[in-house]
Amino acid sequence: MTTLQSVPALGTHPAAGSLPSRAETREQLSKATYDLLVIGGGILGISTAWHAAQSGLRVALVDAGDFAGATSSASSKLLHGGLRYLQTGAVKLVAENHFERRAVSRQVAPHLANPLTFYLPVYKGGPHGAAKLGAGVFAYSALSAFGDGVGHLLSPAKAAQDVPELRTDDLKAVAVYGDDQMNDARMALMTVRAAVDAGATVLNHAEVTGLRFTRGRVTGAELKDRTTGDEFGVDARLVLNATGPWVDHLRKMEDPGAAPSIRLSKGAHLVLKRTSPWKAALATPIDKYRITFALPWEDMLLLGTTDEEYEGDPGQVEVTEKDTAQILDEAAFSIRDQQLSRDLITYSFAGLRVLPGGPGDTSKAKRETVVTEGRGGMLSVAGGKWTTFRHIGRTVMKKLEQLPGRPLGEDYEPVSALPKRLPLPGIANPNAVAHRLLVDGPAPGPRMAADTARHLATHYGSLSFDIARMANENPELARRIHPDAPEIWAQVAYARDHEWAETADDVLRRRTTLTIRGLATDEIRAGVESMLRK
Repeated sequence: MTTLQSVPALGTHPAAGSLPSRAETREQLSKATYDLLVIGGGILGISTAWHAAQSGLRVALVDAGDFAGATSSASSKLLHGGLRYLQTGAVKLVAENHFERRAVSRQVAPHLANPLTFYLPVYKGGPHGAAKLGAGVFAYSALSAFGDGVGHLLSPAKAAQDVPELRTDDLKAVAVYGDDQMNDARMALMTVRAAVDAGATVLNHAEVTGLRFTRGRVTGAELKDRTTGDEFGVDARLVLNATGPWVDHLRKMEDPGAAPSIRLSKGAHLVLKRTSPWKAALATPIDKYRITFALPWEDMLLLGTTDEEYEGDPGQVEVTEKDTAQILDEAAFSIRDQQLSRDLITYSFAGLRVLPGGPGDTSKAKRETVVTEGRGGMLSVAGGKWTTFRHIGRTVMKKLEQLPGRPLGEDYEPVSALPKRLPLPGIANPNAVAHRLLVDGPAPGPRMAADTARHLATHYGSLSFDIARMANENPELARRIHPDAPEIWAQVAYARDHEWAETADDVLRRRTTLTIRGLATDEIRAGVESMLRK
């Protein structure tokens, strides 16, 4: 067990190329006039800021919490075409999703996404027959131009070899298809980094306390730095409200009489230790419309998700006992009991899907992006899918370009002229990066462990070499944070100096996997907090 005494002692000098201090960033934000102020550091706001900065606009991005601190780090971790949309005849939507999925996993962020084979079990008496699902996965793979192989049926015996915990009682067949998986928090952080590389100014833990108006138009925001209490303001020609579940809260700051534009659906997930290796994921039909997932992820098993209307405070969303029971009960359709023991649960989390306002079952609602313009000229945008985060950023930019009076001016590159598949920072073949990390270790000291090298390669890409350099220069930083996790202390220093980490949760929940593994002990948390203060 890691103890406080084993936390590395670091000097107070941040690494070369470190981020500006929060005070410097606050001063920069308060002195400049920006073309675009994006309020909300979820993936939708981040993607828009990235594309706007690429266009040559002067862009600021702020969030009351951490980047991807809410819904954007509470997804099912999938980049997918949306198999269930085929049922509703949304063939064009599935094809578009596949296009974006392939672009991200192959050209934009191959270091952060990995292919994942899905098994769709067909049980006697289930909601769908083998012939229907076999045809469905074939069509699904065809819409992906068979880039992940041809969707087909598999025998129960073969499927059980790849997923030993698969229930085989009354199992008639297994349909097979391919999608991709990611660590959503890491993908979001790399996109923030891309936005900053393109010229954006960003600040997390900066809460909007009010909006600025000029002749009735929204022209900025009043902010409070949650880490220091300092108050400051930002001026902007155009303000974009991308606050996700809080979008209507900010719209009421603009116009107290604004009617609700969205509704919320809660999706809960459980993370469990695995009792055996999983070479594929399970997507099990629960009824005609819903599927429950069991996904091998970060050496763990991710189960979910629920889908029910949520009307409470977005900041108080949590996994309830009812959610846990539902997820485990639905997982039991296709997973053996030993893998579903509550003793194996290491973490649970819930996020809120933002859906268009209106009646009907949330599980059948379209995951479309809602764009509204307020009477003060603030544009509000919410909803959509992680898979299409680049497309959403481009779509919002097109909307901004077409606003009456052209509030962004004329002197910028239209989004249509931007590179179509600009890669995220760190792009590299993760296998090659892991190999180099293992081969190029310090000559006199111990070599990096294979699981640490793999973890760094698939979470940072070529930026792993910066972390390895820190570990080589200070052997204390090369030590594991916890013996049962691949992360090393150099990642905490790197998160502080290069990834805007301000709190222990920023590090343990979103920049590393310690929390989801159930390993964020009080001692480790105190050690991380100590390092963040240096």
